[in-house]
Amino acid sequence: MSWVPIRVFLSWILAAAATLSSTGQKPHTLNYAPGKSITLALPPTLDINIAATGLKRVRFFAQSPDRRIFVTGMYNLADNARGTVFILDGWDEKSHTFRKITRYLDHLRNPNKVAFWTDPATQQSWLYIPLTDRLVRYRYNAGDNAPSSPPETLIKFPDYGLSYKYGGWHLTRTVALVKVGNATRIFVSVGSSCNYCQEDEVLRASVLSMDPDGKHPLMSAQGLRNAVDIHSVSELDGGALFATNMGDDHLGDRLPEDTFFELKTAVKPPPNYGWPTCYFASGKPVLDRTPLPTLGNARANALTAPVPPSHSSDQSVYGKQAGVAASGTNLSAGGGHARGTDPNGDLGQAPKPLKSCEQVPAAYTTFAAHSSPLGFEYFPSDDAILRGSFLVSLHGASRPDIGSGYRVVQFTPSDRKPHDFITGFLTHENGKAVVHGRPCGILRFGKDSFLLSDDYLGIIYYIHPSAQN
Repeated sequence: MSWVPIRVFLSWILAAAATLSSTGQKPHTLNYAPGKSITLALPPTLDINIAATGLKRVRFFAQSPDRRIFVTGMYNLADNARGTVFILDGWDEKSHTFRKITRYLDHLRNPNKVAFWTDPATQQSWLYIPLTDRLVRYRYNAGDNAPSSPPETLIKFPDYGLSYKYGGWHLTRTVALVKVGNATRIFVSVGSSCNYCQEDEVLRASVLSMDPDGKHPLMSAQGLRNAVDIHSVSELDGGALFATNMGDDHLGDRLPEDTFFELKTAVKPPPNYGWPTCYFASGKPVLDRTPLPTLGNARANALTAPVPPSHSSDQSVYGKQAGVAASGTNLSAGGGHARGTDPNGDLGQAPKPLKSCEQVPAAYTTFAAHSSPLGFEYFPSDDAILRGSFLVSLHGASRPDIGSGYRVVQFTPSDRKPHDFITGFLTHENGKAVVHGRPCGILRFGKDSFLLSDDYLGIIYYIHPSAQN
C-alpha cells in the first residue's frame, strides 16, 4: 500500500475521532428506502436500527396487558378521519425489526396516544383512545387484532381550532392512566384552540381527570397551551405525573421557552401553569403584556381578514404559509366558529388571564423556544447506561431556520439541564436548514433500550446498547 492512501486513511480515522470526541456522539447512517437514508448521531455506548417503516405520521406507543406494542398513526397534517392504531408484532431480536404490522383500528380522527387499563374487579382490559372530539374506550382481550365490541364514549371535547399556521389547531388529545391513592384515574390533556387568546371553554389548554368509566370528571391543570405527552413516573415522588408543554409563538424566535412540568394533581383548585399571559424565560415565568385579542373580533373577522403579502420567513416545515410572519399569530379562538354554550361547563369556567406570575408552578426544566417537546420517557435506576434520566423528543420548530429542536435530549432529576442525546434530524446545507426527520414518541423497550417514532418519515427506530457493551 502506498503512502498516499495510508495518509488519507489515517486522516479519515483522525477526523472521525475528532468528531466523536468533540460531540460525544457516534454517527449512524440508516437506509430506510431505496436510495434514501438518514444519519443520526447518538452516544457511542448505544446503537440504532430501523424497526419499522411505512407508517403514516406515526406518533405514540403503548404496551398492552399481553405485552404487545401499539402505536398511533395520524396519516397527514389535515384534520381528518384517516388515523390508525397499529399493532407491532413479531419482534425479531436478531434483525431488530417487527415482522408484522396489524391495523387494529382505522378511520380515526387524529389518534395521538392510547393507553390500557385492566379492571382489577372483573379482569377486563380496556383500550382508551382520545380523539379530537371525544374520549372512547374499547374492550381489549389478549391477542385481539380488532375490537370485539363497539366503543364507549366517556366524554366529548371541543373539536375546532384555528389553522396550525396561526399557532392553533391543537386537535390532538393525550391520555394517561395514573394510580392516585388506591384508585386509578384517567388523565387527558386538551390543547388550546389558538396561539394567544382568552379561551371561553373550560377544557381548552387543560388536563382533566376522571374514573376509568368516565365518571367524576375533575379539572387537574389549566394554563397549559399544549401538553402533547403526559404520563406518570412511579420512581419519582411516589408516582408523579409529568407533561411536556409548548410555549406560544408571538414573541419572536428566542422566546418563550418550551416547558416540562411535574403536574400537581392533588392541588385544589387546579393549578394554573400560566398560559396565555405568563411565559417562561431563563427558566422563570414572566408576565406577557401583549394585549389579548378580543373573542368577538376574532370570531367575526377570522374568515374575512385580508392576508398580508408573503415573506420569506413564512416558509414552514408544513409548507408555504403566506403572510403569517407579517400578520403575527395573535388570533383568538374560533376561526369563524360561532360561540355557543360550553358543553363541559359543569366542570367550571375557563380561567381568567393571570395578572401576575407569582403563583405559576416552577417548570421542572425548560427547552429552547420553538423546540416543540413531544414524547418523553424515564429510565429507572436499574438501567446501566440510561439509569435515572429522562429522554425527551424535541419535534422541532415549524420554521426550520430557527434551528431549535429536531433532536432527543437527556437530563436527570438532579441536574435538569437538557443536553443533546440524538441529533441529525436537522442539518444545514449551503446555509439552508434541511429537515431529515422529526422525533416524536418514546417507549422503553428493555434495559437501556427504547423505541423512537419519527412522524416525518413514518419510521420507528430501535435504540439499544451497542455490541461492545
